[in-house]
Amino acid sequence: MNDYASRPAAPRRTRPRRTRPSRTLLPGLAVLGLAGALFALRRPLAMSAPRCLAGRWHGCYDTFNGVVLMTLVALPLALLVVWALAHRRRRAGVTPAWRPSLAEVGLVHGTVPFLWLTMMPGAAPGTAPARVSLVPLRDLVSMGPLGIAGNLLVLAALGFFAPMRFTALASVPRVLALGAGCSVLVETAQYVLRLDRVSSVDDVLVNTAGAVLAALASRRWWRTTGNPASDLPRPVPAPAG
Repeated sequence: MNDYASRPAAPRRTRPRRTRPSRTLLPGLAVLGLAGALFALRRPLAMSAPRCLAGRWHGCYDTFNGVVLMTLVALPLALLVVWALAHRRRRAGVTPAWRPSLAEVGLVHGTVPFLWLTMMPGAAPGTAPARVSLVPLRDLVSMGPLGIAGNLLVLAALGFFAPMRFTALASVPRVLALGAGCSVLVETAQYVLRLDRVSSVDDVLVNTAGAVLAALASRRWWRTTGNPASDLPRPVPAPAG
C-alpha cells in the first residue's frame, strides 16, 4: 500500500498581490497643489477680480494676475467640455473616451494662457531695441526661483497631454523636439514683434525642460496607448501536432 497516496496535497503558496497606487492619488495632489496656489495668490487675484468681472481689457487680460484669474474661472467650463467630448466618443463607440478628451482640453487650456503671458509686451514695445541673449545659463541667475518655475510651466501642459493624445509624440525625444521648436518660435516672435522682451536661449532650455518633465510625469498613461496593436487580444497558438 502506498502511504503517499492517502496524504492530502500540500496547499500551494500564493504570492501576495502587489497593490497598485490609488488612481485618485494624482488628482488629489493636483487639487492640493491648486488649492495651495490659490491660497498664495489670493490677494493679487482679488485685486484683478473687479476689472476682469467688469469685462475690462486693461488691468485684466494684460496682467499676469488677470490672466491667471480668468484661467481659473474658465476651469469649470473646460471640465464641461471634457465631459461633452467624452460623452460624444462613448456614444460613437470610441474607446478610450475620457483620456483623449481630457488630453485635448488640457492641452489647450493649460498652454494658451502661458503663451499669452509670454507674448505680453514690456514697457516700451515697438520702440525699445530687440534684445537677444545667446549665451547659455547666463540668464538663469537673473530669473530667480519664481522665474524658473514660471518658465517650466509654459509648455508643461503641452508635454503632459500631447503624448497622451497623439501617438506620434509618444516618445521623450519627440516631446523634447516639440518643446524646443515651440519655444524657439515664441522667442523668435518676441524678437520680430519687438515686444520689449529678451529673447533668451535660457528660456528655450527651461521651457523645453518643463515639457520633458511633464511628459515623464504622464508616461504611465501615454506609453500604454503608444502602440494600438498592444491593446488587441493576442491569438492563442494552436496545439502542436
